[in-house]
Amino acid sequence: MEDKKAQEASTHRPEGDGRPSLPLDLAAQVEALLFVADEAVTVQRLAEALQEDQAAVEGALSELRERLAGRGLRLQRKGDRVQLVTAPELAPLVERFLGLEHTDTLSPAALETLAIVAYRQPVSRPEIEAIRGVNSDSALRTLLSVGLIEEVGRAPTVGRPILYGTTFDFLQHFGLRSLEELPPLDQSPESGGA
Repeated sequence: MEDKKAQEASTHRPEGDGRPSLPLDLAAQVEALLFVADEAVTVQRLAEALQEDQAAVEGALSELRERLAGRGLRLQRKGDRVQLVTAPELAPLVERFLGLEHTDTLSPAALETLAIVAYRQPVSRPEIEAIRGVNSDSALRTLLSVGLIEEVGRAPTVGRPILYGTTFDFLQHFGLRSLEELPPLDQSPESGGA
């Protein structure tokens, strides 16, 4: 009985604070907004829509991540943007259901370039080419066209080269919830240390 009262207290707002009283807790409200969002949403935008402070929304996001563990959806995060996505381990099922055929494969050059962008972002084309030792224009165009990388700004150096970073599609494609889940780099001298 006390648990029910505690739950009701956490889901209903006090009268007269100008915000509507809603029957579900903040994590459920965040889930609903992410479900209807057509792209990644900033924590600030969620806080504004929910008329809550960002710390409360961060807490609700943590709770939502725990609730979704072992389910068909995941909370994906890149910086301060979050998105509700299907579990990557269910990709074959979802692709079959939607009638999608996964025939696109990336060349070794594109995969190498993508790895450099993923681990060094934000990174410019000259930096990528210095690491690879070859021209990377074609690989960058391919990765941009399939939506795995995007332009994230300009370097404050001579010529102001474009800086590249990974996208939410990159996280989804590789089944990652955030960039922190990238495997660690092997920095041994034999590997060439990226």
